Amino acid sequence: MTAPIPRDIPDLPAIPGKPALKPSPVPATAVVTPVRRPAAAAFRLLVALAATAGVTLDILLGDPSRALGYFAIQSNILLALVMALSARRAWTAGRPLPGAVLGATLLYVVIASLVYHLLLANEASPFSLTGEAAAAPTGWQAVAHHTLHTLTPIAAVLDWLLLTAPGRLHLRQASTWLLYPLAYLAFSLIRGELLLPGTPDRYLYPFLDVDQDGYKKVLGNALLLGLSFYALAVLLVALDHARPNPLRHPWKTGFRL
Repeated sequence: MTAPIPRDIPDLPAIPGKPALKPSPVPATAVVTPVRRPAAAAFRLLVALAATAGVTLDILLGDPSRALGYFAIQSNILLALVMALSARRAWTAGRPLPGAVLGATLLYVVIASLVYHLLLANEASPFSLTGEAAAAPTGWQAVAHHTLHTLTPIAAVLDWLLLTAPGRLHLRQASTWLLYPLAYLAFSLIRGELLLPGTPDRYLYPFLDVDQDGYKKVLGNALLLGLSFYALAVLLVALDHARPNPLRHPWKTGFRL
């Protein structure tokens, strides 16, 4: 004979806090099959080779110590490394590089291109190049020049728009990306102080020329440029979350910060 079921069953005590799910030991590759992307790997390898060729030509045709001090050279060296690693991972179906690295690299090469075309090569700009620096490059120097300031930045933007999944850049990363331009500002000013007055190209950019404008104006220029760079970084993040996914469902968009 079984015992009767009681009519009033006492409530179980509530579990304090939110129940947390334990991390799954199953890797994502066991659920989603890795996909090789040979076309993306080939394109990124070409971009890496173009950036390497442009940097090499610029160094061989000029003063290496001066060439390596330019922001465009440094950003293209970074682009070559990042594109080479991205090409390898696309070829071997590996995980893509972190979005913070890709976003920073894209921002730096775009900054180098915009500063050159809008400020240095623009005759209406107060910072346009003058004298020998304003002369149009010829021969192999022109090839290196246009590769570093035009070709590789456009290729980096195309890779981001057409071969990279959206939503990987985040607003919290924008301020971190400015650490390198800030470090470059310090490098440029320290370099100028270490060189003797009257040394050619003591300050590599007109808006950082302390001899001509003094520290007060140079720091003001740096502040305006820094705010512009931050606005550009925010714009890249916004576009990254609003653009369609070129790798899957191109009609879907999502804005996630």
